[in-house]
Amino acid sequence: MFSLRRTLAFVLRQFYLMQGSPARVVPLFAWVAIDMVTWGFITKYLNAVSGSGFNFVPSLLGAGLLWDFFTRVMQGVTTTFFEDVWSRNFLNIFATPLSISEYVNGLVLSSVATSSVGLAVMLVLASAVFGLSFFSYGLLLVPYLLLLFLFGIALGVVACGIVLRLGPAAEWLIWPMPALISPFAGVFYPLSTLPSWMRFLSRLLPPSYVFENMRSIVLKRPPSPYALLWGAALDLIFLLLASWFFRHIYRHAVRTGLIARYSAESLS
Repeated sequence: MFSLRRTLAFVLRQFYLMQGSPARVVPLFAWVAIDMVTWGFITKYLNAVSGSGFNFVPSLLGAGLLWDFFTRVMQGVTTTFFEDVWSRNFLNIFATPLSISEYVNGLVLSSVATSSVGLAVMLVLASAVFGLSFFSYGLLLVPYLLLLFLFGIALGVVACGIVLRLGPAAEWLIWPMPALISPFAGVFYPLSTLPSWMRFLSRLLPPSYVFENMRSIVLKRPPSPYALLWGAALDLIFLLLASWFFRHIYRHAVRTGLIARYSAESLS
């Protein structure tokens, strides 16, 4: 039976790991802070030289903030999983009474905690230093953050399944995944600028509906509730597929002995 206590114990393990290691804590806010400062000064420069009167801060800095949030959600799942990869701890974890659903939920809750820290840092920097006030959108912002969060969780679980299937060396296939998706999500430009084949793929990605609607809000146009609902439906489908994929890979790894082999395998 599912046990919330065992899931929270898994999350507590991550807390103890971070508590004793500044090298794990600093990346929670350092990289997002650098991203916000970089994008913030780029938007200020574009405002100064464009002369068009268009404010690039909400369109570019806001898009960068949302995409960074999505990336941190995904990496919150994968980095927690990689702790067991790096320490070759698979046998110890899966020999415990912890079920696969409890393990995945532990990954999700760990991502909630780490991505919340990054989001808070980004919001403070963007609003205090560059005048980007996401709080002016109020509750309207919540469903868009939720869509990005759910897709980040789904992509993170799929990434963990890939590493579990292919081995520790497959870790290097995982880090570029958000960058590979971003052109299709239309993070910094409308989907209308893409060729037709890319637009077709974009319609299958929930983040594309988030950024199209956020651009409409920035330009004082009414967002599409139907696009929001379609994005939520896609998120649900991706979450179900990701859960099935990870469970299938886990059963394969147990049946074929891959977990024991990966526990002794070098990362090289």
